[in-house]
Amino acid sequence: MSVLDLARAEIRAMQPYSSARMEANGGQIWLNANESSWLPEGDSGAGCNRYPEPQPAALIDALATLYGVRREQLLVGRGSDEAIDLLVRAFCRAGEDAILIQPPTFGMYSVCARTQNAAVIEVALRDDFTLDVDALLAAVTPAVKLVFVCTPNNPTGQIVPRADIERLAQALSDRALLVVDEAYIEFADADSAIALIDRYENLAVLRTLSKAWALAGARIGSLLASAAIIALLRKIMAPYPLPSPCVVAALAALSASGQQNAREHLAIVREQRDVMKAALSQLAGVREVLPSQANFLAVRFDDPGAVYARLLAAGIVVRDVRRYPNLGDSLRITIGTPQENENVLAVLTSPAMDSRDFVDALAAGKPR
Repeated sequence: MSVLDLARAEIRAMQPYSSARMEANGGQIWLNANESSWLPEGDSGAGCNRYPEPQPAALIDALATLYGVRREQLLVGRGSDEAIDLLVRAFCRAGEDAILIQPPTFGMYSVCARTQNAAVIEVALRDDFTLDVDALLAAVTPAVKLVFVCTPNNPTGQIVPRADIERLAQALSDRALLVVDEAYIEFADADSAIALIDRYENLAVLRTLSKAWALAGARIGSLLASAAIIALLRKIMAPYPLPSPCVVAALAALSASGQQNAREHLAIVREQRDVMKAALSQLAGVREVLPSQANFLAVRFDDPGAVYARLLAAGIVVRDVRRYPNLGDSLRITIGTPQENENVLAVLTSPAMDSRDFVDALAAGKPR
């Protein structure tokens, strides 16, 4: 049985849209796409009067080299979100099929499933937020076509060992596609599941340039999987998913100097994560700082609502994750620059003061 047999039959059989850019083979004068022949004001060389390549060759080559896969094993889209949506639409029949997730986890898996009218089966993480492989496998039904595993997990930060990933891939063979979301893997001391793709046809990996590569605003994400899965998803992908300026930004980030810059910032984040964990753990009112291999810390507070409000009054926005299972007392704090992190600690350790006074003091670099 091929992994494609798990996909919707009508998607496998459909004829994809053929865009004008896909049909263009050379030529100097392009009159096939009803574009403007004039550059817009302030174009700065991006060529925005023309539709971009559906899968830009230079970007595909750079990402394939970065991730160690073949070009045909890589699909680039608008962040990881687009790949999640494409997978659900390609594999889940509305009202019949399901996905399986382990809450608390990234919310877009269930959003995409419910938009498709696919069921969402939940197998909660253990109390320590580790994955229970046996419980997950026991919950898989014939309706489950996609199993999403986030590692490091968002919003808790723990990793799923690669041995567990491989065990899942083996057990789900011919049953479901295992989708491993590695949006935060660059911050972790862990091996990527990418190395397993050639061994398990039913394994796909999500990666992004939004986090470690500082390109959240460019929306560049990748799906790494078998060539058959990539070809299937290209059938239903929007014809021009990647704006030309975003591709330019991605190629700059992936250049030699861009990669060096990213490595330097990664080292700072990892160091600051340890600094913040140690400092937060000593604060009155902090119950626990969860272990994290990502660029954030989930922190349990005695009064998370008051802490959130106090930080917000000082102009600092953190993520309120109290709606997630087993995180009713928690806030998620992204690791920022050393100065931003010091400001967070200053708010949490200083005597109470009027919020406007505190904002002014922070701007002056005074509160400690």
